[in-house]
Amino acid sequence: MMNWDDLRYFLAVAGAGSLSGAGQQLGVNTTTVLRRVASLEDDLGSRLFERERTGYRLTAAGEKLVEALEPVDRRLSALPRDFAATGEGNDGTVCLSASEILASHIIVPGLMGFRDAHPGLELELVMDPRVGGGSGAPRIGNPLKDVDVALRAARPTQGDMLMRKVGDMAYGLYASTAYLDAKGAPQQMSDLAGHDIIGFPHAEMPLGPVWWLSRAEKAARVAFRSSSVTARAEAARLGAGLAALPCIYGDQESELTRVFGPDMLGALELWLMARNDLAQLAHVRAVMEYLVEAVKRHRGRLEGRGYEVTELAPKPLKSR
Repeated sequence: MMNWDDLRYFLAVAGAGSLSGAGQQLGVNTTTVLRRVASLEDDLGSRLFERERTGYRLTAAGEKLVEALEPVDRRLSALPRDFAATGEGNDGTVCLSASEILASHIIVPGLMGFRDAHPGLELELVMDPRVGGGSGAPRIGNPLKDVDVALRAARPTQGDMLMRKVGDMAYGLYASTAYLDAKGAPQQMSDLAGHDIIGFPHAEMPLGPVWWLSRAEKAARVAFRSSSVTARAEAARLGAGLAALPCIYGDQESELTRVFGPDMLGALELWLMARNDLAQLAHVRAVMEYLVEAVKRHRGRLEGRGYEVTELAPKPLKSR
């Protein structure tokens, strides 16, 4: 007889794309995750994952199981928030996910004014590393699991949610002064021969700057790879090579110089997402409106056009 609890482990691996990521999510070690997935595969008589160098990829049978489980998983994960979302006022808790960069440079700066305008609303902000460049790891089609609202790069392709593009996050290529003094500053991509590149992991989806850097790597040497913006920036600051960074982050680093701008590297689209049912609640709507205004307020820096920020007073939510 199938152990229904094994399905939680299967969905965690499908979502994280790895045993370690699933283990962190579930609070168990990788051995336990592997054992539970193997048990489910034995019960079903089907292999659910292909074990690859970059992680765990769903098989056709695994995709079929995810499709069957996704509606149930979505409803179960939403139950605690549904019960908490009572009343029609602005009071309540909203769980928001965003990347470290968007959280610190876009969301947090205006929080004092937002709190003053909505004193009964508690905002819980959780970090989402995927916003910096989508991972190629398999994920179930429930991008808002465990959160109410998300600000992410790259438009999702599935899920029952409200979606709105709110801006673009431009990227540039940056290096330390010491590195440029030693290696010279490239003027175009063909000048990258002989340079060192701080790249993205192979599993990153080839969007915008990730695609550009993969082409640049054909001429340059890869010194280091990381999905972490701060790790790439620190490696560049120490002189390890040229790093692709969001302009809103790289432009403020006094020890880094922008070598190429978004006209060459491009940008990632920023999408605001919320569950359709929760988007009608006043306190969730207030957070969504705040995010739209926050992105608008910092648009110049997001697009790599300088440091000027127009401080706008937060708009109280109008009753509808």
